[in-house]
Amino acid sequence: MKSVGTPLPQLLLDARRWFDEALVATLEQAGMAPISPTQAQLFAALDEKGTTVSELARRMGVTRQTAHQAVHSLIGMGLLEQVSDPSSARRRLIRRTGEGAAAHLEAVSVLAALEGELALRIGRGPVDSLRAALEAPRGDPPTLRIPLAGVPDPGGAAQ
Repeated sequence: MKSVGTPLPQLLLDARRWFDEALVATLEQAGMAPISPTQAQLFAALDEKGTTVSELARRMGVTRQTAHQAVHSLIGMGLLEQVSDPSSARRRLIRRTGEGAAAHLEAVSVLAALEGELALRIGRGPVDSLRAALEAPRGDPPTLRIPLAGVPDPGGAAQ
């Protein structure tokens, strides 16, 4: 297989970092309390009616402990609250407070402005194409059977 430069997952992470850093800096400049990119990501992963910490961790691709720490710091800032799950007495849901909902709307507005800034820098066509490609259904993640250099094929014939 021909090398195509930086792996696509790394490019996506770099792009995500660009948005995260710009979002956090813009919100801080506007006078909001400083938040981390992980806290901002947690906000985006929340359902309107509330989400469990375990589900937040799964959506964010982090450990339950990392999600729990981010949740509790945002609770301490008055942006999130923990409430009982009406469908299960044993579960607790995390949801935005009134102040948290206002902060979320501000962040959504900033992200839209950042997407506009990106379009000014690289062109509206590439941004629209990128959005369309990322919104296209991909199906479940595949497991590919490919030979790895220096690793014996466990299903291959004996030499």
